Formats: sequence, structure tokens, C-alpha cells
Amino acid sequence: MKTINILIADDYPIIRRGVELIVRKASDITVIGEAGSGFGALEKVREAEPDVLVLDMMMPDISGIDVLKQLRSEGNTVPVLILSGGQEDQYAVRALKAGASGYLSKESVEKELIEAIRTVGSGRKYIGRRTAEKIAESFFLVKCEDPHSSLSDRELDVMLQLARGYKSREIAAKLNLGPTTVSTYRSRLLKKMGVSRNADLTLYVMQHRLL
Repeated sequence: MKTINILIADDYPIIRRGVELIVRKASDITVIGEAGSGFGALEKVREAEPDVLVLDMMMPDISGIDVLKQLRSEGNTVPVLILSGGQEDQYAVRALKAGASGYLSKESVEKELIEAIRTVGSGRKYIGRRTAEKIAESFFLVKCEDPHSSLSDRELDVMLQLARGYKSREIAAKLNLGPTTVSTYRSRLLKKMGVSRNADLTLYVMQHRLL
């Protein structure tokens, strides 16, 4: 059986250790490296050339979506399995559109992680059972669409950084944008979200478990 070499990227060391402990149960999966940030993940992927990148959606510098987009823009086709603790139905669709091979909720990771890694490592797609259920519910439930579903990926990035308490200049540096551009994104997303203050955005993000 071919060994699948994986790279684990998550800003929490305890999550990286947990993933490593789980995959040790599989003789065909080997951890060859880890990263604690989005930029670190990009660097490690280029250096180590793993068979699968296990990537956290929410990193402290750039998001998993941005890591995906950067890799694909470079022509790197490494299968990426996204792990997320946020709203599965919202983030999963964004991740898959950006080029992810799989998406798994952290709440179900122990049961499905090995299966997911083997699936994406073989060139197929994988969506966790919990995530699939959430996506299905979003299609069949009759309810008003959440305001944040209308945000672009970049607007969502800016909103999450604002919710973390970062200032416009700090966000500009993190996302490689100009301060004026960040201000434009902020004004646009405030209008879309129907709020007037950063504090309102923070409250919304917390209530909807987007972080």
C-alpha cells in the first residue's frame, strides 16, 4: 500500500498533535511536516511537496481559502483537506470552489479523518457526513439567507479580521492589501451586513460561530 505523506497546518499546536495522534493509527499515512500559519503552510508545501495538505480554515494571518487560491495560482495541485470549526454549509462551498479536495468538521475529525485523507490522497473528493447534512439542510430549510452568505471571500476575510480586533493597517499587512482598499471592503461589508460599527460585526461573528 502506497504511503500518503501529509502536512498539517493549524495555528493551534494541540490540534496538530491531535491530528498526528489520529493518523498514527494508519500504517499508510505519515506526517512529514507541520505549519502554524497560512504563509507557513505555503512555504512548507513548496519545500516538502506532501501528498495531502490538511489545512485549518481559520489561520491567524491568511485564511485557508487564501492559501488554496495561492497554491492553485502557482499551479500546485496538492490535494487539500480543509478542517473547520465554523459553519459547514457556508465555508464548505467556498472552500470547494477555491479548489479544496475535501472538507471535514473538526467535531467529526477523529471518526472520519483517516478515511478523508485516503480519499483525497487517491484523487477523489471528500465531504464529511456532518458537513453534507448541513449543506443539504441549507437547501431544504425555508429560511431567510444569512447576510454573510452574500459577502465575497475577501469581504468575509476582512470581517473576520475586524472581529478579531485588528485595525485596518494591520489587516492590510496581513492580507497584502492597501489600507484604503481595506477601508473600502469594510464600508462595503458594513452596508451588506446592515450594521454601522465593528462591534456589531464582532457580535454577529460570535453569534454565528464564524470564528
